[in-house]
Amino acid sequence: MKYCKKCILPETRPGIIIDAEGVCSACRNFELREKIDWEHREKLFDDVIQNAKLNSDGYDCLIPVSGGKDSTWQVVKCLEKGLSPLCVTWKPPGQTSIGKENLDNLIRLGVDHIHYSINPEVEKNFMLSALRRFGTPAIPMHMAIFNIPLKIALKHEIPLVIWGENSAFEYGDPSEERMGFRLSKNWFKKFGVTHGTTAEDWIDNTLTRKSLNAYFGPDLDELEKQGVLAIFLGYYFEWDVETTRDVAKLNGFKSNPNGARTGIYDYADIDDDFISIHHYIKWYKFGCTRSFDNLSIEIRNGRITRDEAVNIVKSQGDCMPKDDIEKICKFMGIEVKEFFIIIESFRNKDIWYKDHGTWKIRDFLIEDWNWT
Repeated sequence: MKYCKKCILPETRPGIIIDAEGVCSACRNFELREKIDWEHREKLFDDVIQNAKLNSDGYDCLIPVSGGKDSTWQVVKCLEKGLSPLCVTWKPPGQTSIGKENLDNLIRLGVDHIHYSINPEVEKNFMLSALRRFGTPAIPMHMAIFNIPLKIALKHEIPLVIWGENSAFEYGDPSEERMGFRLSKNWFKKFGVTHGTTAEDWIDNTLTRKSLNAYFGPDLDELEKQGVLAIFLGYYFEWDVETTRDVAKLNGFKSNPNGARTGIYDYADIDDDFISIHHYIKWYKFGCTRSFDNLSIEIRNGRITRDEAVNIVKSQGDCMPKDDIEKICKFMGIEVKEFFIIIESFRNKDIWYKDHGTWKIRDFLIEDWNWT
């Protein structure tokens, strides 16, 4: 295992490349921010929204939202720019009470809103199938999040879809200038967290084409030809978790009163009980937890040191979300034991080895880690 010398991300994390100097691509991308003319980027955004206003008879834009601090910030920014948005939410089967409260608050900011629910029996079967095939139950979530808003934008002839951060750039992909401002087929295939699959690939005796209808989306390469441009707001405005959090809180957003659900932030990943499972399985596949991501962001922003981050990881352990595992197993209709049997089959043997019956990671970030 190799780790970035500036932050704590390992080379195993998807999208991460560690260069000859030992610095990861996410840190290199962060350094590029100083060279970006953000005033010019905002003017480019003003041109985009002006074009949307000229080409809309109703809603100027569609904003996919969860009710989280990022989507609250997106809505605030778009309202400040004078846009008339339609907000769309895919309702997660594990929606939390604080998630619903924050979504209700977002709607009260002054937007029309569609809450899209999928047949829970279909979601259950799809999630279980994804868990068994790829070791992640989150593929249906990502397909729904991306495809449902785009279909609604086409249906209502809305010329602009505004996503939040470009996760590919924030977490390490070096191709921001080529594909950072818009959602394309190439972006979705590489960064959509669907293992390169589409809904078509999941049709079987249990999941029919009709039952999977919500997960089918428009052809992203044809989207702009049909009058819909899908962009990332993070391309036009400098993205920082504290900035979006502060703006969201000023507009009624609430953090989780029980602290962080996964990682270190009490204001992120709090709207869905099942998102913690997606992050926990990274431990088996990549040898890192959600905290590696969060803490690396804090290091880049100069709010903590690398040594402080390492100590936090050591104090947290592997962050197993026991309660959430029980909840998702109940939803999918399997025993907890079966869940662990399944994810064990996806343990990355390139980094894990057994030492007297105990699984350990070679060259792990922390030498005196408690592997038991």
